[in-house]
Amino acid sequence: MIGLRFSEFIPTDLAGATFEKLLKLFKELLVHTSGNVSEALSWLTELDKQYNLTNEEYGMADFIQDLIDNGYINNPKDGDGGFRPSAKMEIAIRQKALEDVFGKIKKANRGNHSTKSTGRGDEFTSDLKPYEFGDSLENIAISESIKNAQINHGIEGFNLTNEDLEVRETYYQSQMSTVLMIDISHSMILYGEDRITPAKKVAMALSELITTRYPKDTLDILVFGNDAWTIKIKDLPYLEVGPYHTNTIAGLQLAMDLLRKRKNPNKQIFMITDGKPTCMKKGKKYYKNSFGLDRKIINRTLSLASSCRKMQIPITTFMIASDPYLMNFVEQFTKANQGKAYYSGLNGLGEFVFRDYKHNKSRRPR
Repeated sequence: MIGLRFSEFIPTDLAGATFEKLLKLFKELLVHTSGNVSEALSWLTELDKQYNLTNEEYGMADFIQDLIDNGYINNPKDGDGGFRPSAKMEIAIRQKALEDVFGKIKKANRGNHSTKSTGRGDEFTSDLKPYEFGDSLENIAISESIKNAQINHGIEGFNLTNEDLEVRETYYQSQMSTVLMIDISHSMILYGEDRITPAKKVAMALSELITTRYPKDTLDILVFGNDAWTIKIKDLPYLEVGPYHTNTIAGLQLAMDLLRKRKNPNKQIFMITDGKPTCMKKGKKYYKNSFGLDRKIINRTLSLASSCRKMQIPITTFMIASDPYLMNFVEQFTKANQGKAYYSGLNGLGEFVFRDYKHNKSRRPR
């Protein structure tokens, strides 16, 4: 007789569970501290004192040693000045950002952006069509083809010919080249509101999404303050706000230069900012005006928006602010580019970016 077999109950690995709980908090703190391991550990220690995150069997010293043993932080060497996040930790932070911002998205073997045109592609539609020479054999609808053979030739003299075959229609797949612009001007941390950390999280999540689910797409990330420059994906956790004005012009110029080099015809710019343009460069000197809307700066910015439109580069602006002056500028900017704009709170920023990236099914080249 088959029955149940009971054995001794073995409790869960409490040390392992404590480590995972602390690791999740530690990843979050690393983003807030721009990769400063010592500061993140200091914050975690204070949280431990307040909420008793550790116990007598597993303390903070054990956690730090496990971070080293598991390759999440590099052991300091002479002159290094302390622990540093490892490449493994940087990947883990991006994966956490993807889960937090976009939800858990399974990695696809093949995945790109679908256009509205059908033909050879990777994503099936609900439509069938007769087989033609050159169609992929992988797309043959087996059940429908066998059914056709039975109807056309009967069961006894079963014979499957080219005329019996049907294939599933698929969407054309298009590659996308995206430039993500992140404002790192001083206003991103003004008034007691941390706006740069959500921007970093969104950038990390978007980069992880593209590299894992849309590997044929490209993503360039740039930051802009008084000037604009590109950063690598691995540098995102360490991104900090500087004592900068907002040179949106420099950011747009760099974004356009980057996209000109991309052979892909499907291009777009995402811009995350919380303020109006307040700076531009004239020769080697900076022209700055933080008060009101300076027409010289605004007109130059709008001119670049129009230039992007002529290059068929739509700009989606994610404005983390609700000031009427800023909204008026964004409306002008969006109209000049014929792009889109979202006035997003900090919590909803990731959802807006993800939704827009997924829905931007760009045109196929003619």
